[in-house]
Amino acid sequence: MAHSYLIFDFGKDEETAQHARHKVESWKQGFRLGNKLTIKFEREEPEEENAAAEENAEASAKPSAEKHTAASKHAGGEGKRGGKKKSSAKRAKAAEGVEDEANAKVRVIVRLDFSDHEKLSLQRWLDRIPTEEPFKSVEATIIRQGDPEFSKTNELFETLG
Repeated sequence: MAHSYLIFDFGKDEETAQHARHKVESWKQGFRLGNKLTIKFEREEPEEENAAAEENAEASAKPSAEKHTAASKHAGGEGKRGGKKKSSAKRAKAAEGVEDEANAKVRVIVRLDFSDHEKLSLQRWLDRIPTEEPFKSVEATIIRQGDPEFSKTNELFETLG
């Protein structure tokens, strides 16, 4: 089976990329495509901001952890609810994760995996996907089996989780 890849660069627009994922998942279910249409995300964080965020997380986590232990000792007799509160360190880390995700560049890679006798279906999906709503706002790169960058894209797709 020959794979074809569609690569969309959404930049820092995570919300539109998630909308694209939902669209692909609805197509898979609605048209009973199964594994013929697969989508994966590639996120690239900026190097400078990533290193600074790690240093800030380490520096802010230590004092917050000390505050958390003191607060948990004090709240121990308050019942079940006292133990279920989030610590400020966890909230800060979650907020940083959201900020890092918002700063990350998002590329969506869609793999079309149609067999050789389904060439017409493959061509129709290659024509349709870039014209649909979440995808038409970004530029599409189509990589087919014989293209020079196909092997690199195939390896990248396999390594993504």
